Amino acid sequence: MATLLHLDSSVFPIDASTSRAVTETFRKAWEEQHPDGTVIYRDLNIDPVPHISADAHTAGFADPATHTPGQAAAFAEREKLIAELEQADAILIGAPMYNFSIPSTLKAWLDNVVLIGRTAMTEDSKVKGTPVTVVASRGGSYAPGTPREPFEYVQNYLNAVLADALGLDVDFIVPELTMAPHNPAMSELIPLSEASRAQALDDAATKAKTLAERLAA
Repeated sequence: MATLLHLDSSVFPIDASTSRAVTETFRKAWEEQHPDGTVIYRDLNIDPVPHISADAHTAGFADPATHTPGQAAAFAEREKLIAELEQADAILIGAPMYNFSIPSTLKAWLDNVVLIGRTAMTEDSKVKGTPVTVVASRGGSYAPGTPREPFEYVQNYLNAVLADALGLDVDFIVPELTMAPHNPAMSELIPLSEASRAQALDDAATKAKTLAERLAA
């Protein structure tokens, strides 16, 4: 059966986080299709991974036989994260927008798993072609044609890293205007916010089922 790697990075619990609500919907639909499958789950907010260090970085380009004790210890943590990525048949990432970018905890995970010559920039990568669904929630709207389109760095950045560097097959679900119910200045946008959330939840369930069926075929 297939293995799903599920990452959440929102600082809020599920009852206050759109990205978590949508990834949970995706995961439940996935598990219905794969009741005997495996889910590797990491809550990067509750249990953050180490930020990349000099030892962890340099160890990735050195012969393991030459590693210093510091490099060996640091790379062991990095190796664990890379192995989880390589094991996955599909990946699910909750990536809310904070200050126009992704949470630093998700950036730390990416810095650990992007290893040139193994997971990135190589035809021999075990992760190349793996489908990844990114739930890129945001408080406002950064869609094409909106005033804040120039500030959309989440999808642009993640597409560059996940698709261009890692060679993953990237698909986005984008619930937007999530701050409308909480910001009086956005109250007139509440219907659009609710519609966007409902569409995201529906997309998550549909995409999870379709992907699970595709991998099982």
